[in-house]
Amino acid sequence: MRYRHALIALLAAQLLTAAVALGQGDYKAEAIGAAASGVPAALSGVLDSQGARTTNAQGATLCEVWLQKSIPASSAGGGSDLLYGGLAQGTLLGVVHFPGGTTDFRGQAIKPGFYTLRYALIPQDGNHMGVNPTRDAIVLAPVAADQDAAKTLDFEALVKLGREASGTAHPALLVAAPASGDAFPSVVKDDQGHWNLQLKGHTATGDLPLAITIVGKYEG
Repeated sequence: MRYRHALIALLAAQLLTAAVALGQGDYKAEAIGAAASGVPAALSGVLDSQGARTTNAQGATLCEVWLQKSIPASSAGGGSDLLYGGLAQGTLLGVVHFPGGTTDFRGQAIKPGFYTLRYALIPQDGNHMGVNPTRDAIVLAPVAADQDAAKTLDFEALVKLGREASGTAHPALLVAAPASGDAFPSVVKDDQGHWNLQLKGHTATGDLPLAITIVGKYEG
């Protein structure tokens, strides 16, 4: 009987390990310390002392992210087309570091460096239909050009800063995704085939689970 119970426990552990491996796939996330010296003091002072690093199967770092210690948010839910309706457009979420460069959700090349992450809403017009299941987006801006953490930026300002990151007429952006499970930080593959970095943010009223698509792009 004891042998049977031990065998069941072993199989359960193996299944749990396999499930975690399936969720993480070729990417994994780990907790890291405070942001490096590449972040201006005006920003580093508002960032959490713990961040998250995402690596690929070869162990190369894709990105490092540090969220604000306390992200300004309300209890407002927004509409059915929003995941994070409690966030105002232009709110600073945190800072990301791409040590080897990357591409954004539109496939635009992003140079190596540090960028702010600001919450944005995808416009509701014919040019943006079907870009993402929800309107939640995250505009990237070079940290040297965006150092006022307390300021909430309007759409025009977001576009201008995002263009500095992309070097094109279209601002550099990532998209937000639904957070799932209770593992933070983690990397999860969604039903669109995108890989999402899941982070636990904090607001004045409690935790704010966030998910950001870091591998995947719009195919329209």
